[in-house]
Amino acid sequence: MASRPRSFEPLARPDLEPRPGLRAEHFRRLCPNGFGDGHNSYAYSAAWFNEHLYIGTGRANLCLLKFAMPYVRIDTWPVECAHRNYTPEFEEVAARGEIWRYSPALDHWERCYQAPMVTDPNDGCRYSRDLGYRAMCVFQGESDPQAALYVASWSRSRGQGPEILRSLNGRDFETLPNPCFTSRQEHLVVTAIRTLAPFKGRLFTAPTGASQGNVNVAWNSLIFESRDPASGQWRSVNDPGFDAPPEVAVVYEMAVCHGYLYAGTGGNKGFQLWRTRAEGEPPYRWEKILSEGAGRGALNQGAVSMIAFGEHLYVGTGIQNGGYDHRFQVGPAAAEIIRVHENGDWDIVVGNARDGKEPLSAMGAGFNQYFCGYVWRMGIHDGWLYAGTMDWTVILRYVDLSAKPWRAARLLLASGVEEFIRLQGGFDLWRTCDGENWLPVTRTGFDNPYNYGCRNLISTPHGLFVGTANPFGPRVATLCDGHWEYRDNPAGGLEVLLGTAPA
Repeated sequence: MASRPRSFEPLARPDLEPRPGLRAEHFRRLCPNGFGDGHNSYAYSAAWFNEHLYIGTGRANLCLLKFAMPYVRIDTWPVECAHRNYTPEFEEVAARGEIWRYSPALDHWERCYQAPMVTDPNDGCRYSRDLGYRAMCVFQGESDPQAALYVASWSRSRGQGPEILRSLNGRDFETLPNPCFTSRQEHLVVTAIRTLAPFKGRLFTAPTGASQGNVNVAWNSLIFESRDPASGQWRSVNDPGFDAPPEVAVVYEMAVCHGYLYAGTGGNKGFQLWRTRAEGEPPYRWEKILSEGAGRGALNQGAVSMIAFGEHLYVGTGIQNGGYDHRFQVGPAAAEIIRVHENGDWDIVVGNARDGKEPLSAMGAGFNQYFCGYVWRMGIHDGWLYAGTMDWTVILRYVDLSAKPWRAARLLLASGVEEFIRLQGGFDLWRTCDGENWLPVTRTGFDNPYNYGCRNLISTPHGLFVGTANPFGPRVATLCDGHWEYRDNPAGGLEVLLGTAPA
């Protein structure tokens, strides 16, 4: 369906006018420098529960990238990796995922969980069970006395697979029976859960990561549900899965819209979008809505973020590893936002024109920013849809541009890389009240170029919380008198900001 002509007029109906949107000056930092520990790199997951904000962290992400993905090449490694992988020092100091909570009433943070150290029975090696916590939601299962906070982990390859934690009071976390994910074909060997989606009294999830550095690939397209996650019992709802690899290598994200559960996939021929009413007995009937990256192919490798806003489902895309998949040679390319109607028609909201469709926002891929690797997270607050990106501009600092044949590299060298990073570095956060007209909140990661990603957006009665991805700590490569050395970086480590509308 061809997109309708672009309108530059904002909404004129007073009954649809939201409250004033947030601007950069409405945000204040609640937590710089990874809660005082620069190893806390990503605000991987977030939730509002019992009048507190909860943040699940990812730890030492750039060191883990260096250890597990040698095909990712950066001329000067951005952070100091003082320990080798699996050494006792690294495991104890850098690799233990954490859960933190914030009380707005007291303006106080506390760490309420840290991944336990466990022993490998095969070689006696002690290691951190969980590298981080990638998914978090509030849900009440059949055996839960009240709504509980559920948290899913990113586990080690040598471990027992991802764990699911539960807290009934927000202070004490218990590890539930290890979820058993099986299909008609095999028992799945996976390392991570990235999404938890409540729908019709059930909690849905999909294994996301596999071993050997496949953080975002599970080599299957299976989705599981449980009415009682505390029991550890899960059943497949789409066995034998969606299309086979390389069309689908993972179910990456899920969201509820139009009375359906939508599932967005990732694969080297572009993402697919499926949906189900989840009625009757599984496996449920699934309908394919989009394929081949909504006509863009591999450059829309994955459905990274999804959210219902108004009458539409919004899908933010991306290419893993920050917009350039080194292993499979996909990209680099900037991300898009696709809008899906209930009848299956779709629009390009932010992106490149094709198939007779023009972007409704009049902005190209990445909000006209080449270095936008993903639209990483979307959230709704006070009637506005917010979209946060991943922006890899700061990585240019650690690349020898003089050795690159690109014309853009010569232009960057001529204009000054550091000046370009000062003006462009850091993630973008945009907002819209109608899905088409977008306004920037920040283009510079709230004036910190090391904030290269907006990882979570949580709307609460106290305002909009933003959790960042900032893996440039504790020590970052710094050019001093023509040579590189690692120095303490007070601007490194994840940040949490709170935006409050003016009275």
